[in-house]
Amino acid sequence: MQGKHLFEYALIRLVPRVEREEFVNVGVVVCCKRENYLACKVFLPEPKLLALDPEVDLELFRCYLDSFEKICKGEKTGNPIAQQDAASRFRWLTAVRSSMLQTSRPHGGFSDDLQETLEKLFRDYVG
Repeated sequence: MQGKHLFEYALIRLVPRVEREEFVNVGVVVCCKRENYLACKVFLPEPKLLALDPEVDLELFRCYLDSFEKICKGEKTGNPIAQQDAASRFRWLTAVRSSMLQTSRPHGGFSDDLQETLEKLFRDYVG
């Protein structure tokens, strides 16, 4: 993928206790409609999550992130959302919801290399 690409991204967050609205950034999802590109990178920072809620269900969070990644990749697992194009999957993944797995509002930018942009955003916002 050469040249400037208009892209959107959102931070992926886990919210151990929704009523407290405290969250930990656990990943980034990047979408470029023109390239039909959708990719994410995630990491489960167990100590941070346990600091917010010592009784957090880490296995449940692993399942949530696994499902998020499968939809992002468009894996043929029987999920109808995963069958849609990249931009539609991005819209579904970043829809506002009040759950333990949330995303920030989407932000836009331009990139010469979408994969490198994903890596940079991950380093900057997740660690």
